[in-house]
Amino acid sequence: MLKINHLVIEYPRPGKPPFRAVNDVSFDVKENEFFGIVGESGCGKSTLAKALCHLLPTTSGTFQFATTTPGSIQMVFQDAVGSLNPRKTIGAALEEVLRIHKLCPKKERPTRIATLLSEVGLPAEVALAYPRELSGGQCQRISIARALAMNPRVLIADEPVSALDVSVQARVLNLLADLRKKRNLTILLISHDLAVVRTVCDRLIVMNKGEIVESGIAKEVFSNPQHPYTQSLLAAVPDIAEASERAR
Repeated sequence: MLKINHLVIEYPRPGKPPFRAVNDVSFDVKENEFFGIVGESGCGKSTLAKALCHLLPTTSGTFQFATTTPGSIQMVFQDAVGSLNPRKTIGAALEEVLRIHKLCPKKERPTRIATLLSEVGLPAEVALAYPRELSGGQCQRISIARALAMNPRVLIADEPVSALDVSVQARVLNLLADLRKKRNLTILLISHDLAVVRTVCDRLIVMNKGEIVESGIAKEVFSNPQHPYTQSLLAAVPDIAEASERAR
């Protein structure tokens, strides 16, 4: 579904050499795969995601998608509330996508909006609400619904649950997993949270300072990490069982 070859992304800096945020990155993603991109803040993973959605220019290298249909690659942003227009109702925000991209006739839009909301587990009445009237988890579901309106084949989710409570995180991750099956989606999940990636991803890459330091099947990477950076990330994950034992 996706093949990336030696991708380099730089940010210009006046009076200084450009900052290289992504350095010679290569990997591939299979169709219908739940693929993780892991690393600390500032490692280049969000920059990589934005470049794949053509929101940032690349310096060199290439990336190719198996699909070239307009709208077939969509992104769900980390700040779900901030990604929605505070002056538009949820219905108006979804209707805008349908109208601009001519996805369905005007008379069919209310039904289509209700269907999209239902698909992400929200009632049709949410269409009348403004973003400020909804929770962070609900806004994230709206962002997913907006992306689904384009009938994508690839969904890039940039830290989709980092600002949510743990219980809400689980529901959003379960939603993404269900949508993957129902829509045959390929999902790229970007996260600094190893527990989140471990829960859903088939394969992953680990990034540090703009480079891939480890890659492979998720279960194997977590059970036997090879790179010292991956080992340090895993060592920093709290062990709930051990903490409970100490508390006794």
